[in-house]
Amino acid sequence: MTHTTTRVSHGIGDPVSDAPPVPRAKLEEIFQDIQADLRYDHELNGCLNCGICTATCPAAHYYDFSPREIVQLLWTENLEGIYDVMQEKIWACAQCYTCAARCPFGNSPGGLIMLMRETAIKHNMESARNVLRPFSRVMLKLISTGNQLAPDMITRDHFPDWGPNVSKIDAPLKVLRQAIPVPTLNTTATAWEVNLKTSIELYTIWEETGVLKQLETIDENLFDVITDFMDEKREDWKDWLADQEDENDD
Repeated sequence: MTHTTTRVSHGIGDPVSDAPPVPRAKLEEIFQDIQADLRYDHELNGCLNCGICTATCPAAHYYDFSPREIVQLLWTENLEGIYDVMQEKIWACAQCYTCAARCPFGNSPGGLIMLMRETAIKHNMESARNVLRPFSRVMLKLISTGNQLAPDMITRDHFPDWGPNVSKIDAPLKVLRQAIPVPTLNTTATAWEVNLKTSIELYTIWEETGVLKQLETIDENLFDVITDFMDEKREDWKDWLADQEDENDD
């Protein structure tokens, strides 16, 4: 006699919610996008339900969040439960990967949550838009310059919650950098002063990897600003190349 087994859990969804049920086909599509990622099989190896990941998780101490719940839902392929945690809970993770370091099975709940976040963006979930919208300035600076934080922005006043550890960076940084020069990271001015060619290359990377396409689904206004900014950069680059050709011809 042949026996077939499956980990699929056919949940009943939320019986007290007024929200209409999500079509089964949509739930399957979302899970397939998560499962199809090459990282999935490296991050999920099984679950003993021991709870070590949740016990050591900083976010679990402050939010209604459990790395173990994430692993269990994915391991049992509970499509309704997966969709539910993607509406809020996956955004509580701080991506510290303490869970991955402690799991006896070698699971990485933090890595799995990263896949779920990317899938939430791909499917234009409201949770992704709500979480990322306040970071529009950060994303603009990151995409246009390659970074959004310069060392001179890290001060005791800006990070009072760091406690005693802030003393590690509360040092005479200018003096240290003169001894070991890192000119491109010295101040906000030099850190954000990007070579024109580098700027074009950055934009091409964001474009070719699909980052800008995802951004368009999350924040169309920010997408338009970045597109206009980078179109100007590309025109400047073409003008510079034309000038170089003219000089060579002369």
